[in-house]
Amino acid sequence: MKQLTKAFFITFLLVMGGFNCSSFSPYKVPVLQGNIIEDKDVGQLVSGLSKDQVLYLLGTPLLNSPIHQKRWDYFYSVKIGDMVVAEKKLSLIFNQDNRLDSWVLEEANLAEG
Repeated sequence: MKQLTKAFFITFLLVMGGFNCSSFSPYKVPVLQGNIIEDKDVGQLVSGLSKDQVLYLLGTPLLNSPIHQKRWDYFYSVKIGDMVVAEKKLSLIFNQDNRLDSWVLEEANLAEG
């Protein structure tokens, strides 16, 4: 009887170990790219901020084109393996006095759908 219990226990461990190891996929590290755009920072944007104030609040823009000097673009993405999980794009438009005029935030949560 003791042998049977021991054999059952060993078989149980082997079966459970096989189920746990059935997917030998390596751990995929989330890769964060671009400027981290947090809702609290976007919530602090108000029309009339200077470029220096925006730099202090959001950091250096990812895209600051010499052709479009009145527009700054921030981009943030989260990627796990080959799958992009989420993206945020923030575009800021400045007026002739280099004061913040308007902004647009686009968010895509690609993991849900």
